[in-house]
Amino acid sequence: MINKMNTRKIVKKFIPKSIFKQIEPLGHKAEAIILHTLGGFPARGIKVIGVTGTNGKTTTSYMIHRMLHEAGIKTGLMTTVAYGVGNDIRPQIHHMTNVPVPELVKRLKWMKSEKIEWLVLETTSHALAQNRVWGIPYSIAVMTNVTHEHLDQHGTFENYRDAKRKLFKLTSKNKKGLQIGIINADDPSAELFTSDINHPLTYGINAGDLRANNLEISPTGSSYAVAHGDRHLNINCHLPGKFNVSNSLASVAVGLSVGLTDTQIEQGIASLKRVEGRMDPIDEGQDFSVIVDFAHTPDSFEKLLTDIKPAVKGKLIVMFGSAGRRDEAKRAIQGELAGKYADEVIITEEDDRDIDGHEIMEMIASGAEKAGKKREKDLFLILDRTKAINFTISRATKNDTVLLLGKGHEKTIERADGEHPWDEIATAREAIKNLVSNSN
Repeated sequence: MINKMNTRKIVKKFIPKSIFKQIEPLGHKAEAIILHTLGGFPARGIKVIGVTGTNGKTTTSYMIHRMLHEAGIKTGLMTTVAYGVGNDIRPQIHHMTNVPVPELVKRLKWMKSEKIEWLVLETTSHALAQNRVWGIPYSIAVMTNVTHEHLDQHGTFENYRDAKRKLFKLTSKNKKGLQIGIINADDPSAELFTSDINHPLTYGINAGDLRANNLEISPTGSSYAVAHGDRHLNINCHLPGKFNVSNSLASVAVGLSVGLTDTQIEQGIASLKRVEGRMDPIDEGQDFSVIVDFAHTPDSFEKLLTDIKPAVKGKLIVMFGSAGRRDEAKRAIQGELAGKYADEVIITEEDDRDIDGHEIMEMIASGAEKAGKKREKDLFLILDRTKAINFTISRATKNDTVLLLGKGHEKTIERADGEHPWDEIATAREAIKNLVSNSN
């Protein structure tokens, strides 16, 4: 029996790529119309907060969900990492953010039966461009940032950006929704997104209606004050990194938009301590730091590395790869960024799929070498990711910081022969335990 994925591959084989990209969204829209209709339009009656952007979508979605939940509002969550209602959060099994329409409708029906009031839905450019979120009544749209990513799918940055703008246009058309758009004013595309929404509310560290004043950043989080009209809030965010200041500001904006009190917003943001695979520290008693993060774009690399470098007491050791059948242009850029900020760079696989992993590693290495790294001195290429993690951990000594980037929460790794089980955090834990055990 031919499954849906095989059918799609067969169709793509006999239809030119340019034509397939034009008709694919029509197929997804037809599927969405049919399944939502047969399912009784399960999203109706649910108020939806859509979160889009290149980086920060998942963390911002988690933060908003936690804030609403802590305020006593029954809230659903669908993200790259997990989905669920309230405290019943289940791991995402699909290797994608927005699941296929049949699964989306199934989850919506379950959440409606749980009588949720709000749904926080991480929404990608792919899902928007392909009409896979047709039938979702967005009430609030959130934009975290728009940077270099997914050009393999969209062709140009402008197409990619405009796919994300579609979320704001859909929100503006929802007559029963709040029609509010929350936009990162520090992003160069902010003005365009603001023009797409009826009621814009901007935020930022350097600009916007909501700004982080008296900002203090530590290795474990940040604190700042934010004012809006006659309201004055004191925010404590327990997720590290300057980028998480922006993510928390977006969450503050949502809290204000849905009518939460200052205390509910403050306590809600402070209550989130961790998001799996997002700046996730791994501690097995070692005398150096190991952090797992999903960063896999040039922008996320730059933000993460510039944030963490000043706090590193010893060496900064970074391990990562770059996915096959994805934007090739970013590979050398990420290599150069890692080479610039890290003391040692280890390059490995990251969902190479059917692309030669050695070829991908060489593209990344060219950027690291441009930044001055030398092979077998402070630049190493190890294709097998498990071996690469073990090697990376073995390079660390007291007070060093190790960053394992690109896979984060994901539970599979894609190779030429298909998907294989994967757990970055568990693999890192095992490597650390072995090192600690052997050193005792």
